[in-house]
Parts: sequence; C-alpha cells; structure tokens
Amino acid sequence: MSARILLSAWLVGLAASACVRREEPPGAGAEPSASPGAIVAAEGEGRAASSAAAVSSAAPAGDVLGTPQDNLPFSPDGTRLASIAWRNWVYTDVGRDRTRYGYLRAGQVVDVRGPPIVNDGCDGGWYRVNPRGFVCVGKGATKDLSHPVVVASQNRAVRGQGLPYVYAMAGEVPPLLYFRLATKQEIETVEGEGMLGQAARYKAMLAPTGLTKILGDPGPPPEFLSTNRSLEKPYGTEKKLHFSVHSGRAAIDSGFAIGKVFEWEGRVWGLTTELDIIALDRTKVVRPSAFHGVELGEGETLPVAFIESHFAQKYKLNETGQLSAAGSYGHREPVKLTGEKRGGGGTFWATRDGHFMAGEGARIIEPRESYPSFATGTRKWVDISIREQTLVAYVGTKPVYATLVSTGRGGLGDPEKVHATVRGTFMVYQKHVSATMDGEEDKSDSFALLDVPFVQYFHKGYALHGTYWHDEFGKVRSHGCVNLSPIDSAWLFEWTDPSVPAEWHGVINKDRGTVVFVHP
Repeated sequence: MSARILLSAWLVGLAASACVRREEPPGAGAEPSASPGAIVAAEGEGRAASSAAAVSSAAPAGDVLGTPQDNLPFSPDGTRLASIAWRNWVYTDVGRDRTRYGYLRAGQVVDVRGPPIVNDGCDGGWYRVNPRGFVCVGKGATKDLSHPVVVASQNRAVRGQGLPYVYAMAGEVPPLLYFRLATKQEIETVEGEGMLGQAARYKAMLAPTGLTKILGDPGPPPEFLSTNRSLEKPYGTEKKLHFSVHSGRAAIDSGFAIGKVFEWEGRVWGLTTELDIIALDRTKVVRPSAFHGVELGEGETLPVAFIESHFAQKYKLNETGQLSAAGSYGHREPVKLTGEKRGGGGTFWATRDGHFMAGEGARIIEPRESYPSFATGTRKWVDISIREQTLVAYVGTKPVYATLVSTGRGGLGDPEKVHATVRGTFMVYQKHVSATMDGEEDKSDSFALLDVPFVQYFHKGYALHGTYWHDEFGKVRSHGCVNLSPIDSAWLFEWTDPSVPAEWHGVINKDRGTVVFVHP
C-alpha cells in the first residue's frame, strides 16, 4: 500500500464504521506548494559535526539539497528547535510531492541540522531532524526555546512503563476550562460561593485517599502562569470563545491528560496537555490499572494462565506425592505454565516455578496448533482472539508476551452493523504516543478522551491502544478498538514496528509494520 494511500486514509478518517473518530488540526490536510526551483540554502547557519556522524558535515550537493538523500542521521552541533503546534509534521523532503514521516508534539525540543532551506512552502527554512526528515520553522516550530508554548508544554509523556501522563475524568459537574489563573473572587463569581470550601475539603482528602501517590504534593503554580496573562495555545488546537477567565465547561465524561499539578487559592489544579487549567475537585483522578500480561523469555512458551476468580489456591507436591496448599494467587495474576497436568481430566496445571494451580477459575492461553503463513523467521506479529479476549505477541513461532484485552462489544458480529472488532490480517500503519479520541469509544456521543495512550492503528480507525477509563480486560467492552491495560500498551508500543523516535510523538508507516492478526 503506498504512502499516499495511507496518508489519504488518515486524513479522511472513518468513512466506514470503526471504534473512533479522529479529528485533524486546522490546515493538517493541506500540503503547501513548494517549487523545487525556489530552494535556497540560507547562509551562516551551523552544520553537522563530523567524526563518528552517520553523514559528513560537508554541505550536500545542490541536486541533493532538500531531498530524502539529504535527511540522514547526523551528530548534533547544538542547533535546536521546538514544536509549538499540536502536531508539527516531519516531512520526507521539501518539495511539492513531500509526504510525512510523523510529527512532533507541542513543547518537544529536537536537535536539527542546517543549512536551512527556504522555499515557497517554508519562509522560515526547512531543517533536518534525527533520525530522518525535515521540519519547517514557522507556525508549527520555532528556534526560540523560550516561546510560551514551549515553556508551558515542558512536561513530556513518559514511555515504556504504563500511562504516559496523570489522567482524570470529568466529575458529575465537568470542570471549567480556565485560560489563566483566576483570583478567589473570580472563582466564586463563575462557580458560586462556597466552591473554595468544597475545594479545601477535596484537598484535605488527597492523602487519606492515596491520591497524593498519583498527583504528588501540589506546589505553587509554575512561573509562566499569571492572573493577568492568558495561556497561549499550541497551533492546531481548538480556539474556544473566551469568557471572563475561562472558555466554557468541558464536555460530560471528558478525559484529561495532566502535565502539571499545582495549588492556587487553596485549590488543587491541573494543567492539561492542551494547556487548559482545570480544578481537580471537579474530576475523578484515574487510578491506573495494575493489571498486566507476562513476558516470555528464552526457553519459555505457552501455556499461560490468568486467574479469573478473586482467590485461587496455590499447591505444591508434598512428601507423599499429594498436592497440598502452598499460598494463593491474586485476581488476574498471570501464571506461566509448563503444560503438564495432574488429576482427573487434567484439573491441575504445573507452573514454571514448581507449583500447581487449578484450571478451574482461570483463563488459559494454550499453544497454537498451527501458524499463519507469515509466522516465519524473526517476523513480529500480534495474535488477537475475540472469543478468548487474548493477545499474544510472537516473533516467528515464538510467543514473547501474552495478556488479556477488551475487543468490540459486538463480539463476532459484523463490524459494519455492530460495535465489533474487524477481523483479518493487517499491519500497524500509524503510531501515536497519545492521541485524542472522541465520540465513538465506549461512552456517549459527547465523550472526549484526551491523549489516549499508545495508539497503534492497524485498519482504518481500528487501533490497539491503552485504556485509562476502564479496568475490565478480558471482557468485550470497546466500540471496535482493541483495549489494553496501560502497562501492556506501553510494552507493545515499544515492541512493534514502526518505531517512534524518542523525541517524536507519532509516525506514519513507511516500511513494513508489525502484522496484526485478528480472528475468532
């Protein structure tokens, strides 16, 4: 499938039914024209260092300047720029037919290499970024690292270990979206007298309820926040109508990613990734699911069990060769099995740590009897069973990770008619460290899920992604996407191809992505 077709599928969004609608920022669908004949390399800019660099520091030849051959990895020389757009695109080249490799999120600072290339499509100049591609200095990026959007967006997503941010869901009365610090009088004017008393009671309960372990101890507001200056929003985010100190109330059932938690006027606030200020007493802070699958190392394979009951006895063989109690397993605890069974009808399974467990009350992922044709060599692929609500990651025929998931609540129904997960063989074609999903995922039509973690699209709007709004893995739940726990989604995101460079926020597949095989 060509990159142009993939890009078209991304921009069109969901022409058919799927689990999400994806909205593009203003101007994202338009490619600015650029005349190759108008390319000019600006004078006096820094060049890449040489030595062990992947490319020479010598200026590229004129016929190579601005082409894909001119965007190879380089050693940084101290020249940096920052994204001030919600999505600042990284392009393959600087010509009129350029396509996209991926994008940077607002606040991300990256090393770049000159000389800058000025053309009709970029007055500020194109710069090369690692490990590949070009970004344009202009509405989406700046060399001013003290730009207000850069300073306000300095808290980055955490990758590889669970949720990338602190999350909160809107409460019964959704929070107002403040665009600056409000005085005590302004808060009581727009939210009612007594609101700060309620906020004080919320603050007093943070420690007893364990929320300080999630939020930390709120400190003073960051210096860039003020009572007389509005926050500047990243380019590409929605510019809402400003009232006195806020831009309206969040949608019912909204989810928020919080970049910074602080205290002001005796109230605990959160600064969202879209640079809105919300009162956390108007939200329900997400307690991340502790559930996770299990990684299978060298010499380990299926079967793997997940305890479904809330209590399961652990056994060991005693001196007489009989099974005796030796502890217990927790709810949804993963257990590696050897495949050996004991007892009538194979009631008890041997575990890899020398114990036994009862098969009853457990979800057991057994070895495959056969493999699809693409399961060869070291090729990575993801095996998803809708009936079993399981996911296994393979390298060839070797399972390397196993877990429980939540697929579409329509089960094995027609995805065109019910909320079912599409079945077939696909490839990951787009990845986002986090992405906003709205309207179609699990809740009412007003549902707005900000920064859904570790999103991997594999067919139209169908994706593998982490979930912070439920903890029911192993049961059908979604509108068609494959929901994973935060820990599982973080692991899978780093394991699959295409990889997302450390300083990027998303990629479009230019090569062969990891296969996703969805079956009954």
